[in-house]
Parts: sequence; C-alpha cells; structure tokens
Amino acid sequence: MAILEVKNIEKHFGDTKVLKDISFSLEEGTALAIIGSSGSGKTTLLRCLNFLEQPDQGTIEVKGEVIYDASKKMNMRESELRNKRLHFGLVFQSFNLFPQYTALENVMLAERLLAEEREDFKSGKKEIYQEIEEHGKELLARMGLADRADHYPHQLSGGQQQRVAIARALALRPDILCFDEPTSALDPELTGEVLKVIRSLAEAKTTMIIVTHEMAFARDVADQVIFMDQGFVVEQGTPDQVINHPMEERTRQFLSRYSQN
Repeated sequence: MAILEVKNIEKHFGDTKVLKDISFSLEEGTALAIIGSSGSGKTTLLRCLNFLEQPDQGTIEVKGEVIYDASKKMNMRESELRNKRLHFGLVFQSFNLFPQYTALENVMLAERLLAEEREDFKSGKKEIYQEIEEHGKELLARMGLADRADHYPHQLSGGQQQRVAIARALALRPDILCFDEPTSALDPELTGEVLKVIRSLAEAKTTMIIVTHEMAFARDVADQVIFMDQGFVVEQGTPDQVINHPMEERTRQFLSRYSQN
C-alpha cells in the first residue's frame, strides 16, 4: 500500500497554472526523485505537499487518509495545517536555520514547542526536555555532527548547516522527508557530504521525495523518478526507465544537458 497518494493536483497563481493534473504514488521506504528545469513546478509541488501552499484542485492521501481535498474548499486553521504538516519534513535549499540558536537547539526547537502542548508537560517537563535533547544529539551524531552540537550556524560550513537542517527535519519523525534542491546552495566540494547523508537515509529505507538537479545521484539513489516540465508530469518510472532510457522527446532534451558519467 502506498504511503502517499497525490491525485490530480493543480495550483494556480492568478491566471498562471503552475501545476497541471499532477498524480503519483509513493511506497513506504522508497525514494522518489523529481527532476526538471527551473520553473517546471517542482518546488511548488513540495510546498503543496507541506501545506505552505494549498492546491486549487486534487487530493492528498497519507497512509490511506485523505488529508487534503480541494473540492471541499478546506479553510484550515493554523493548528490544523500544522498537524497536517507533521506528516512531512522539509529541507530547504538555503538551510533556514535560526542564527541565534546552536545546532542542537535548532534541531530540538520544534519538538520542544510540540511537547509544551502535551497533557503531562507540566509534571514531566524536565524528563521530557531530557528526552528531546538526547534525541537531538542522536540525530546530530547520525549526521556526523556530534562535535558541532554547541556551534552556531555562522560557525558551520554550508554542508554542515544543511546536515543540521536534515536533522531538524527528522526530529519530528515525519512519514515522508522532502528535499528541495538540497545541494543547490553549496559549493561543489561540500555537495558530496550532503549527498552522502541522503544516500545513507535511502539505504535506511527512509521515505523521501528529493527535488534535485544531481542526475547521477537521482539515478543511483532513487527508486522512482518523475520528470516535470511546464507544470506537467511528462514521464515517470524507475531511474533506468526515465534517466537511462527516456521515452519522451522532452525528457531526452532535458537529460542531454547532463553527463550521465
């Protein structure tokens, strides 16, 4: 059974249709890479999945539950949006870490805010915070940053900041982890360390959607690939099908700009 079902999603900004009848499914424990030129709708799709934008048409299902149905004209409160967002973790292009907090504090922040809403928070505050801190340290260690927990963002390289951002996205234990061009803001020499972390997550069967321009990485790590162009899904299938043996001429044109070595 698919963990995620996206059906007939459309998104308009004024008269401009950015997403046009987008449908796909994602199996638990698999990685989906979304490729395409700038302006093809990839980031808007991720923003719709994370409820930073609301689709104008279509439905989104997670674990068999419809969490969004545009036909019902959902006017969701902020608390309701926040609960729906918990299904997804989003890693942005530009890290978006809070500069006034250490790496560990950035990772713990969302979990601490959620904990304050628990019924047992007042009676178990110390123990709850201790558990959150231990979880945060575990995640930083998993990112290879155990010795950077007390560093502030300005004391970290771009690659280290992005790994903190990945740890932060994992902190709330999302069903699906989303990456929006996770290496686009990095120098080439720092790209490898972030891709290594994402590769390790894929090997651990983390369910992921990765918007990327790293074609070789998408080919080697993803279980499925979607190629988008001008708001449409032009082609989807395995990496071998889409990247190595594309059927559509538009896909071939796009991939011809990238080396497959």
